[in-house]
Amino acid sequence: MNHASFRNLVLVALLCFACGLAACGSKMEGTYADPSGAFVLVLKSGGNATFSFAGDTASCTYGVNGDKLSLDCKGAAGKMVFTIQSDGALAPPQGFIQPLHKTK
Repeated sequence: MNHASFRNLVLVALLCFACGLAACGSKMEGTYADPSGAFVLVLKSGGNATFSFAGDTASCTYGVNGDKLSLDCKGAAGKMVFTIQSDGALAPPQGFIQPLHKTK
């Protein structure tokens, strides 16, 4: 392997590692719910999401910065910032709801 190929390989590896730390790509995509199933958050590709509570669903957008997932929903749901825990669960703002765990 020549020097340029090795350098490109290292660059790709670093980018993949940085992307994983930022929780980009499909790492965060999926369905998250609280233990009762009353709150359901579906994170989709492209920063789109839906947030449901007791049958009401809001369209949302989301972004990830470090260990924070910012959710911006239309309507009464509004804006929320979740903390991404070490086990991948999403901890909502203090006292709001129980952590959401990935179900799918």
